[in-house]
Amino acid sequence: MIDLYYWPTPNGHKVTMFLEEAALPYTIKPVNIGAGEQFKPDFLKIAPNNRMPAIVDHDPAGGGEPVALFESGAILLYLAEKTGRFIPSDLRGRAETLQWLFWQMGGLGPMLGQNHHFSQYAPEKVPYAINRYVNETNRLYGVLDRRLADREFVAGPDYSIADMAAYPWIVPWEKQGQTLDDHPHLKRWFEAIAARPATQAAYARAPEVNPDHGKTMSDEAKKVMFGQTASNTKR
Repeated sequence: MIDLYYWPTPNGHKVTMFLEEAALPYTIKPVNIGAGEQFKPDFLKIAPNNRMPAIVDHDPAGGGEPVALFESGAILLYLAEKTGRFIPSDLRGRAETLQWLFWQMGGLGPMLGQNHHFSQYAPEKVPYAINRYVNETNRLYGVLDRRLADREFVAGPDYSIADMAAYPWIVPWEKQGQTLDDHPHLKRWFEAIAARPATQAAYARAPEVNPDHGKTMSDEAKKVMFGQTASNTKR
């Protein structure tokens, strides 16, 4: 059994997508990030960066003590290696998958996250910041579109953790100031993943965990989410 410390965000969706695809048994442990539950001492023992998702695998390969892990990309790689699924076993296929996984972790996620912040959540609109991140989002969409021009999935012919990592960040494309019709290969890929039963099952968990999912974030939640420093996150 896997305990998944989760809240319905793009990074949280990555892990539920994998778990549903692999049919691995898991229990969701909600971490309400708008209420500051990511700063609780018990959670920090698992995820010292006070960010979700995180997992505890109570049945690791080879047995022994449970394995705790934070960082969504590391979790995807761990689960792929645990199950032998969604990552190629050959050297070149594995390298392709890993480079696109890290592309998402180092570029697509952080840049689109800043897009969301300045366009959706910032208390004052800063045109330079909004333009900067909307344009960078558009550039990254273009990278993905070109990559998908001659292959079905990001890392090649087979669905992989590279796709699971990228897809949730494309879901809010309208809020990011983008148009999928401008990126036909990306649009084809996006619609194919959206239609997968496991993707639909993963996203169905969101309102189960957070009944307010999709609603406007409260000012109090914004203070918790965006007012963090080293001193005020001590618990």
